[in-house]
Amino acid sequence: MAEAADIKGTGPSPARRWLRRTLTVAVGAPLLTGLLQAPVVTSPAVAAPSATAAPSVTAAEDATGSKTVDVSIDTLTPNTPVESDTVTVTGTVTNRGKKAVTDASVELRVGPRMDSRSEIEQATKRTGYRDDSDPSPVQDGPTAKIPKLGAGLSSDFSLSVPVADLGLDEAGVYQLGVSLTGQTSDRPYPRVLGIERTFLPYQPEPTEKKTQLTYLWPLIASAHVSAETATDDQRTPVFEDDALVAELRPGGRLDQMVSLGKNLPVTWVIDPDLLATVDAMANGYRVKDGSLHVPGANKELAERWLDELEKAVQGRKVVALPFADPDLASLAHHGKDVPGSLGHLQSATALAGVTVETVLHVQPSTDFAWPVDGAVDPSIVSVATSAGADKVIARSDSVRDDLSYTPTAARPLGNGSTTAVVSDALLSTAFEGDMVRAEGSTLAVQKFLSQSLAITLEQPEKQRSVVVAPQRMPTVAQAQTMATALRGLSGRRWSQPSDLVTAATAEPDPNASTAVPSGSRYPKKLRDQELQVQAFRDMKTTRDELNDFKVVLTFPDRVVTPFGNAINRETSTSWRGRTRAAAIYRGNVQDYLQRLTKGIQLVDKSDLTLSGRSATIPVTVQNKLVQGVDHLVLRLVSNNGNRLKINGERAAELPVKVGAGHSQSVKFDATAAVNGQVPVTAQLYTEDGTPYGKPMSFTVKVSEITPTVMLVIAGGVLLLVLAGVRMYTQRKRLAAQSAEAEAAETEATDSGEESGSAEGAEKAGEPEEAGSAEPGPEPGGGDADGPEQPSDPTPDTGPESGDPSAAGEKVDR
Repeated sequence: MAEAADIKGTGPSPARRWLRRTLTVAVGAPLLTGLLQAPVVTSPAVAAPSATAAPSVTAAEDATGSKTVDVSIDTLTPNTPVESDTVTVTGTVTNRGKKAVTDASVELRVGPRMDSRSEIEQATKRTGYRDDSDPSPVQDGPTAKIPKLGAGLSSDFSLSVPVADLGLDEAGVYQLGVSLTGQTSDRPYPRVLGIERTFLPYQPEPTEKKTQLTYLWPLIASAHVSAETATDDQRTPVFEDDALVAELRPGGRLDQMVSLGKNLPVTWVIDPDLLATVDAMANGYRVKDGSLHVPGANKELAERWLDELEKAVQGRKVVALPFADPDLASLAHHGKDVPGSLGHLQSATALAGVTVETVLHVQPSTDFAWPVDGAVDPSIVSVATSAGADKVIARSDSVRDDLSYTPTAARPLGNGSTTAVVSDALLSTAFEGDMVRAEGSTLAVQKFLSQSLAITLEQPEKQRSVVVAPQRMPTVAQAQTMATALRGLSGRRWSQPSDLVTAATAEPDPNASTAVPSGSRYPKKLRDQELQVQAFRDMKTTRDELNDFKVVLTFPDRVVTPFGNAINRETSTSWRGRTRAAAIYRGNVQDYLQRLTKGIQLVDKSDLTLSGRSATIPVTVQNKLVQGVDHLVLRLVSNNGNRLKINGERAAELPVKVGAGHSQSVKFDATAAVNGQVPVTAQLYTEDGTPYGKPMSFTVKVSEITPTVMLVIAGGVLLLVLAGVRMYTQRKRLAAQSAEAEAAETEATDSGEESGSAEGAEKAGEPEEAGSAEPGPEPGGGDADGPEQPSDPTPDTGPESGDPSAAGEKVDR
């Protein structure tokens, strides 16, 4: 065996290693002959198995059996050892089988040096024990004895070994494994029942050329601010929810990103919308609570986070993404055909630098575009650079290099006017899994460190620049694992930190690909998550209504700014995988804008009656907004210009200007020519002729008074005057007759008194009694039941009606 190792130069062959280990662990076992019957290797020195021997263990059976126990490597320290170090591995073994494991031992294994990055990747995907590829036990290495491990039970272990005893002949990446060997009642012979693999990067001395490694540290969050603002003078922003608080609290995701990142050599990649959101919280905000807006209660928390972030980024490279981190792929594949969609990318890019500089007091770089997962095609590159960014952060699984080594990240893309900074796919996705469990985190760290060393050792004589662009919104556990990995590179034995701006200016590798991948290669999984065309149509509707609305406002910025930011947020990459939430947010923005636009409206009018040839028709415009409106015109249109004219024409316009919370009555002169009903329509317009709001219709009833009617009325008046004169004459004649009767009666009375005759007195009273029995004339013309006088005229008009006037609005005349 030793001779074979000398010939190969890499140790014994897999078959001989397997046989050696089998002989070692099986000494004294009664089933040795059955164990050696495995078909992997045969030896003439071993007797043939008897008929009563235990069944042979084939490779497939052994692989299945090696999954009985789950081995977890929880810690590995140091993760980048040097020759003088002692490596310590701790973890847990758990019996997943149905039978107890007895006489078990946990041992450390080290494999041969791995020659390539792909070999590291393939080793990660293996499950179960494979004798032909798994590392061998460390000779005279440490073991942890476990006499019995019941079904479903776990046991912790800790193994320590000096690096000098690991047999690491030269610098490179080695596979490190921990296995459990034991037996069960159904197979009472020692065998590997569980194994876990990790990697050990070994570079005791610094390399001559170190890889320049740029790590992006993203500060990005989902949208939380609505388009609404309070009615106070400060225009306090209103949040859809207060969920961001959980990320800002100590221990929260954004809190950890800042507290970890401030001590790491990273390039900060920031969404300015996150800064604007937290800054709004720090200056006072309100949160939706049903139909109410309640004061936000986390002002101090926001202030603390911003203060810590400002300290962390001082003197560091900061890259500002376009405001709200727009989804470039969605814009390219679905939005660019909807007019105006790309305009938001330009405004978002212009807003980015101002926001970061205002809040953090640093000057950021704004010429980088970062498509989701670094996936690009010609349309994405075109959209990404349309707003002024001339550098695109791509990824190597999109822009593929058919090379045996990892080239420098930067290279010209397409026609050469755009620089692609191609991040390394394996390094960038190293921490996307579940990092909560210690075994997942430890494996990710060791894999990342090993891959970075393998990159350097691919071409140790050349210095290359590598960029790592992780997921946009890492979890707390993922961020902590990323930080652990970066601290593992602090020794700078094979890499040194760089920043994105420097990486973008590195000398390109002439062999690196500069071709833009075709659209057919764009991943379907990513395409299925994109905002669809209808989403961009909804945004256009909101944008068009906003443009019509802002021109009539006295202070348009109070509305344009919050709505413009909200529309930018509608294109955010944070909506990927959240289709329903994105639609709700867009709907809320549009509904609120429509509520505002309806605050300027025409007050409904009832039908009105126009008596006479001319009159004034008032139309009322109401403004419920907290700011005045101007630059509006009110157009009143007669649907029958021959019957009713407005200001001498079929239609007329008058300017409208209404103060905040007030109403304005706009009066039009109307002229009637013919009796009848005329429909009239009132409509508000902006000064450029765009209709504003809904039209209002009402009916004008024309009742013109003609000369014939005037003659009839005059004749009636004349008859009334003549009747009055007649009544006056009759009353005067009756009054004269009454006076004469009274005089005669007085004379008769005086004669009776002189004669002193009582009889005369009685006779004198008789005419008075008889006169009282006669019907006298009614006041104003005599008794209605009395005989009609020959001179009384016959009435030619009926009595005036006492009914109320017809329904309708009275107009000024």
